[in-house]
Amino acid sequence: MRYQKLPSDLYTRNREAFMKQMKPGGLALFFSNDIYPTSADGTLPFKQHADIFYLSGVDQEETVLLLFPDAHNPADREILFTLETNEELAIWEGAKLTKPQATAETGIANVQWTTAFERTLHRLMAEAQSLYLNDNQHTRARLTV
Repeated sequence: MRYQKLPSDLYTRNREAFMKQMKPGGLALFFSNDIYPTSADGTLPFKQHADIFYLSGVDQEETVLLLFPDAHNPADREILFTLETNEELAIWEGAKLTKPQATAETGIANVQWTTAFERTLHRLMAEAQSLYLNDNQHTRARLTV
């Protein structure tokens, strides 16, 4: 473990404080940092984007946090998308968060795999009036919107 885990209610309070600052009908997206290559077979150590870490406590790549306080369905107000884990991935890349672990660490009840992100975003953008994007400014970042 890199550091001591903090209680999930801290991240819940952080998200609530952020959402109070949003315009009505606003939807916010926070993307985790990528794993950056140094060569054909090497990577830099992973360091999570500070904003998504502050709001969720998740220290894992390929993670997206969606905040939509005015969503019609209360389950859609906070959604965490994480990389789907399996035994092979755990062997090669290390253990990743399962859905129950992600809920326990973040306090977010609606945790989905990243494969559901585009479909969910498309559905929720029909309700949204504005979009808050937190993009990654690194030159090697994948910026697909």
